[in-house]
Amino acid sequence: MKEIIALSIGKPKKHSWKNKEEISGIGKERINSVFLTKEGFQGDGVANTAFHGGLDRAVCLYPYEHYGKWEKEFKKTFSPPSFGENICAGNMLEKDVFIGDTFSLGESFIQITQGRIPCSTLSKHNREDRLLGRIVETCFTGYFFRVLKEGTVTADSVLKLVDRKQEKVSVLQGNFIMFHDRKNRNAIEELLRIEELADVWREKLEKDLV
Repeated sequence: MKEIIALSIGKPKKHSWKNKEEISGIGKERINSVFLTKEGFQGDGVANTAFHGGLDRAVCLYPYEHYGKWEKEFKKTFSPPSFGENICAGNMLEKDVFIGDTFSLGESFIQITQGRIPCSTLSKHNREDRLLGRIVETCFTGYFFRVLKEGTVTADSVLKLVDRKQEKVSVLQGNFIMFHDRKNRNAIEELLRIEELADVWREKLEKDLV
């Protein structure tokens, strides 16, 4: 069982980055209890629906261990939820979880669907221009879940693995294929064989095989 470090939600709001105003849902705040629906946590929201939101991307998790890595590398403090995640948890690294993994979380059940596709708001929000590039380079993106069963989640809920569909493609491996290995037909075909893969990734990768 993996304890939650932070449980966070937030609606899109106006941000001022480099003298330019943008609407983003990255500025989330920690909470103690919230109801999780198929569409996501009540009170949560996204601005850029091309990269966030939808049934396959209802919940975002970012591993707590990455906070220490980025703090050491950029010599500054990052505090959850600096990466716009709903859940920050330890011992949930991309290399250790697999697409299709199902976890219980409070009263709910959630299933990993894809790695996160990071965007420039991560660098802007954390005021570190090199951050986005390093996240893509390392594939330390965090990842998304779909909701299989709705229910209340609290800050002291734990993540418990209840089903593992496959052990061939971890989230880290899936990220590497998506970001750095799009000409590897064998790897793409293996990823596409995972029924639980998010539709948006499936569509992108199927185009690579044409």
